[in-house]
Amino acid sequence: MNSILENRRFRKLEEGETIKSFNCGDTELNDFILKNADNYKKTLLSVSYVLEENDKVIAYFSLSNDNLSADIFESKTDFNRKMRKRFVNEKRKRHFPAMKIGRFAVEINQENKGIGTGLIDIIKYALIDNPQSGCRFITVDAYNDAIPFYTKNGFVMVNSFQKDRRTQPMFFDLAQLL
Repeated sequence: MNSILENRRFRKLEEGETIKSFNCGDTELNDFILKNADNYKKTLLSVSYVLEENDKVIAYFSLSNDNLSADIFESKTDFNRKMRKRFVNEKRKRHFPAMKIGRFAVEINQENKGIGTGLIDIIKYALIDNPQSGCRFITVDAYNDAIPFYTKNGFVMVNSFQKDRRTQPMFFDLAQLL
């Protein structure tokens, strides 16, 4: 059992449910879980999951379908170089099925306790152990200051760092877990 789940409850956010308070230190991420997660679920754009301790949300993430496309790489050569070791030539396509982490946040007073890494592991193994469809990659548009966290958890930058961008596309290859 994942140690972050001890004495905590992990669950899918239900339609119509509202979260009363959450503060991860980022207004955009706070606003999503407090004001927008239900609309995203109702319009079939994403599904959110929460981790609770004593009936208080201490972390959440949202998932939606995605694909890892050759179009987001800096060049066709870069795409081929990053995919070459993952697929033989006849299997290499231009789009691969993926699950996107749309939002991911941990309460500010719960940071550096392994909760984020534990949730990333839950996502990875849920996609491997209980697949609902084909999914080879997990993608994320990581905030620049979150890149070290995702790198520590095995994600790879799609392109070289773009300092003029607020987020950077990254991916994790689920085949590493097989």
